[in-house]
Amino acid sequence: MIGTIVNTCAILIGSITGSVIKKGLNEKYQQVLYDAMGLAATGLGLHAVVKNMSDSIYPVLFIASLSIGGLLGTAIDLDGRFNRLVEKHTKSELGQGLSTAIMLFCIGTLSILGPIESALYHNETYLFTNATLDLVTSLVLASTYGIGIALAAGVLFVWQGSIYLLAHQIAPYLTTELMTEISIVGGLLIFASGLSILQIKSIRTFNLLPSLLVPPVWFIFIHFFG
Repeated sequence: MIGTIVNTCAILIGSITGSVIKKGLNEKYQQVLYDAMGLAATGLGLHAVVKNMSDSIYPVLFIASLSIGGLLGTAIDLDGRFNRLVEKHTKSELGQGLSTAIMLFCIGTLSILGPIESALYHNETYLFTNATLDLVTSLVLASTYGIGIALAAGVLFVWQGSIYLLAHQIAPYLTTELMTEISIVGGLLIFASGLSILQIKSIRTFNLLPSLLVPPVWFIFIHFFG
């Protein structure tokens, strides 16, 4: 799990460095970083959607995923529960930053396939690459939202650690087709986070997180009954 440990440490280092930078910035510069992070998230999200949409074998699956996942997340009130948890420790906009960070760090090909490559083939390349990207991303996020972004490192460690431990069981099911569908849904969630940061449209992205479970369930259903 050396790759996951490095990835986690990269986020911690980036968060600490970014929080130090934030202390030396006045409000107008912090606003510029908010805008930059919002634009970056929308750009990354759109790129993931456009890149994978043409390869989708179920063009409407992402619509069903967002609809079903959104209803489930709203029923559970994931967004409300998450924000109430964060507000116990801070009165800032950390909740928005953390939700964006978690999606950027965890929802992506490198963060999903990386632990599998590490467990099965002892190949840490994906995770080292992901660590480099997350170092920069966490630095920018922490310079905008503060040291609380470091909490996302714990989420990433549990996420990648779980995939690592289950690698032998889940690897055969992570087909290119499934990863394409997950990437489309994930890209839309990241895009939605960007819109929220830019204050274009307030979207409760945490309530949409169950959408990521719909493609795997669909592919399992097709595998056994299709």
